[in-house]
Amino acid sequence: MNRTDADDTAAPPTRQIRALYTESTVTVYQAYAPEIGEPAARAGRFPDAWKRDRMTWIKPSFLWMMYRCGWATKEGQETVLAVEITREGFEWALRHACLSHYARGLHPSQAAWKRDLRRAPTRVQWDPERDPHLNPLPHRSLQLGLTGDAARRYADEWTVSITDVTERARAIHTLVRENGLATVESLLPAERPYPAGDDLLAHLSA
Repeated sequence: MNRTDADDTAAPPTRQIRALYTESTVTVYQAYAPEIGEPAARAGRFPDAWKRDRMTWIKPSFLWMMYRCGWATKEGQETVLAVEITREGFEWALRHACLSHYARGLHPSQAAWKRDLRRAPTRVQWDPERDPHLNPLPHRSLQLGLTGDAARRYADEWTVSITDVTERARAIHTLVRENGLATVESLLPAERPYPAGDDLLAHLSA
């Protein structure tokens, strides 16, 4: 199954959440050092060593995660996790998020944006999506930063399963280097547009 829908021929909107999801869950990706990532995958939950008082960033885009972690080669990001979380939690995070940068016309003023950013338990960045060679694409992909109560909820309430997908990432990377792109498409997660209406994204789309 390709990561895009068969009839998805139009260019994606500039900002769009694309994800692997079910009726009740959505999959996001993170990369950690083995001492955090491996115990998390074995237990299906984040260990006590995972700091719940720090901001953590989750990405619904597998290829953006590969760009960020260098196909699991960057120091401290050698273990790639697919974290399945509840859609209820994911949407709570979106509703309570603030855009990570000031946008004229979206925020009344820079002072108002800074105040909202300080108060928000989550924040959103829109970064260029990546192709299998990790080149930037014209449309953007969601990054969702969780801190405080949101980080705690993510680790202890929203997480349904944690899977180590490091070997899958490395296998895909090998195929990309060998130009086996047809095979690569069949191995990528089947990400499709997430049904996020204005109630979820209007305050996050400049």
